[in-house]
Amino acid sequence: MPWSSNATFLVEVTLEGTTALAVYKPERGERPLWDFPSGLFRREIAAYHLSEVLGWGLVPLTLRREDGPYGEGSLQAFVDADFEQHYFTLREDATHHDRLRRICAFDLVANNADRKGGHCLLAGSTIYAIDNGLCFHVEPKLRTVIWDFAGEPIPEEVRADLRHLVDRGLATTISELLEPGEGAAILKRAKAVASADCFPSDHSGHRYPWPLV
Repeated sequence: MPWSSNATFLVEVTLEGTTALAVYKPERGERPLWDFPSGLFRREIAAYHLSEVLGWGLVPLTLRREDGPYGEGSLQAFVDADFEQHYFTLREDATHHDRLRRICAFDLVANNADRKGGHCLLAGSTIYAIDNGLCFHVEPKLRTVIWDFAGEPIPEEVRADLRHLVDRGLATTISELLEPGEGAAILKRAKAVASADCFPSDHSGHRYPWPLV
C-alpha cells in the first residue's frame, strides 16, 4: 500500500483451503518516531482487543504474527469498504452517528493521536476504525477529526460499557502489548469519559491530525 506512512502490505492468508485478504504491518517497516516506541503493530492489536472487551466491534480482527515475510507484525482482516466514503461523508448521514459516537469515545479512551477521516471505513452498513497504531500513550496526545459531537451527551450505554471496563480491570492481553503505565492510563481515561456528561471540545483548534483524510 504505497501511500502508507509505514510499510503496509495487502496479503493473502490461507487456512485449510480458505483464503482471505489481510493487511500486514511488520515492525521492520516502521519509521522511527520520537514520541512512540517501536512496535506500533502491538498497538494495532491492543486496539482490537480493547474494542472487543468493550463489546463495540469497531476494529477488524487483528492478530500478531511472528513469521510474516518481513518478520513480526500485525495482520488485520481486510475491510472490503467503499473507499469513496470517509468520516466527512459519513457524518452527513445521521444513521451513522451512533457508530461514529462510539469511535469518538473509543479514541478518547485509547488516546488516539492520529484519527484521520480516511480511517473510518464503511463496509455494508458497518463503520470500522482502522490505523490505530498511534494510541495508548500515557501523555495526552489526542488528535482526531471527530469533533462534531462536542457538547453532546455521551450515550449512557457507552458510559456503562466503560464503567464495566474500569470495574473489571484491563485484560492482560492488552496490557502486555503496551509500555509500563499505559494500561493504567487507559483505565483512568475510561473512568473520566464514563463520568463525563458530554463529549469534549477542542477550543485550541490544534487537536487535528494532518492530513485530515
